[in-house]
Amino acid sequence: MASELLHDTERHRYFLRVDGALVSAADYVLRDNTISFNHTFTDPKLRGRGYANEVVTYAVDDVEQNTTYRVVPMCWYVGQWFDEHPERAALLAR
Repeated sequence: MASELLHDTERHRYFLRVDGALVSAADYVLRDNTISFNHTFTDPKLRGRGYANEVVTYAVDDVEQNTTYRVVPMCWYVGQWFDEHPERAALLAR
């Protein structure tokens, strides 16, 4: 089973493909110095396998390492992810 995490800057989307098929994604909007994650999706048949967690972790890591953006977790899942990772709270917009 081959999986790949990708960032499509034109579509403002981080996503995970498994064996070439899209299984999970996190969409965002850029505004000034913030990145607002406004939607996450996992194929309903594949939920509960940690795919959304992989995508959000990848996205947050990318934002932290490669940008100066602060994160606005507009999607409930991204908000929950930050609740479960309080050590990453410094990335949140204040």
